[in-house]
Amino acid sequence: MPMLKQLLLIGLGGFVGSIARFLVSRLNTRIDWLSIPLGTLTVNVVGSFLIGFLIGISEKSPILTVELRMFLMVGLCGGFTTFSSFAGENLMLMRNGQFLPLFLYTGLSILLGFTAVYLGYIFTRLMG
Repeated sequence: MPMLKQLLLIGLGGFVGSIARFLVSRLNTRIDWLSIPLGTLTVNVVGSFLIGFLIGISEKSPILTVELRMFLMVGLCGGFTTFSSFAGENLMLMRNGQFLPLFLYTGLSILLGFTAVYLGYIFTRLMG
């Protein structure tokens, strides 16, 4: 498949996924239970279910063409939540029996991601 076609499919899916994320997150902003950001949690769980479902369907049936997988899995799910991509990659590591890489990837993603966001925040404080 030509690169431009891939980029357009991913971009269109990302556009739809980003709008869906925004709308779902806004629906849940009125609920405040233990200060947990339920909108983001909802998006992450729904996106993770969706990418797992799409991975399962693509393994069972040729119904999802390469183009449709690009649109749905990379674009839509990626635009909806990158957490779904993270969860899908972890699923593949688990299914391949690659448990050390699975635990390293998960642990490093959480630790380094939180550290990076904290350092980015601290950096803005040092700027003045």
